[in-house]
Formats: sequence, structure tokens, C-alpha cells
Amino acid sequence: MKDIRKVVIPVAGWGTRSLPASKNIPKEMLPVYNKPVIQYVVEEAMSSGIEDVIFVTNRDKSVIEDHFDYNLQLESVLERAGKTEQLKLVRDVAERVNIMSVRQKCHVCLGHAVLCVRELVRG
Repeated sequence: MKDIRKVVIPVAGWGTRSLPASKNIPKEMLPVYNKPVIQYVVEEAMSSGIEDVIFVTNRDKSVIEDHFDYNLQLESVLERAGKTEQLKLVRDVAERVNIMSVRQKCHVCLGHAVLCVRELVRG
């Protein structure tokens, strides 16, 4: 039996249950203390041995992908200010896991969202 190395996280929904907080910010990016909730989900997956995280997104959710990418401008500011602990936190988010995303072009249902990534999870 193969080890599970990929996780699919559907995040394409409108977040209507979280309105008005999710009107302009994806519900997955709402903070719990000092981290967005999606980071807790990804960290939990990583602690289980997951190496690849695949988000099923929509066109308004690029901020989720951006969160798990490098922010060279912010990193430069932190480095020049000598804020090494904060710099480590920011870089750690980008370095710990492979992030991929697939856009769900029409919101049909959760099953459809999962089907959108079938080619990525086959390999």
C-alpha cells in the first residue's frame, strides 16, 4: 500500500455562512490568533506526512496561494530591520510544503471540485 503524500483542499466556495467577514476576504484567510485558518489545515496535513497540497480555488482566492509563497519585499524589510524571528516565520510558510492549485471554473458542488484535480492526484 502506498503512503498518502497529497491532500486536496477545496476552497472555492463563496463563504456565505461567514458573511459579512468573508465579503472581501476568503473565509480560509480569516485569522485564528495570528495565523489564517488555512495555515492550520496545511500544517496539520504536513504533520501527517503530506508533501503536496492541492487547492481547488476560484478566481477570487489567489490570496490563499500568495500566503504560501515567498514575499520577497516583506522579507527584505524584515531582514533590514533585524527581525529574524518574524523573517523565519514568513519564510517557513513558503518552504515547508509544495502548493498547487486548480481553478474550479463553475461552482457546481464539492464532488465537482474534487474531480477538477483528478489528473494531479493520479501521479
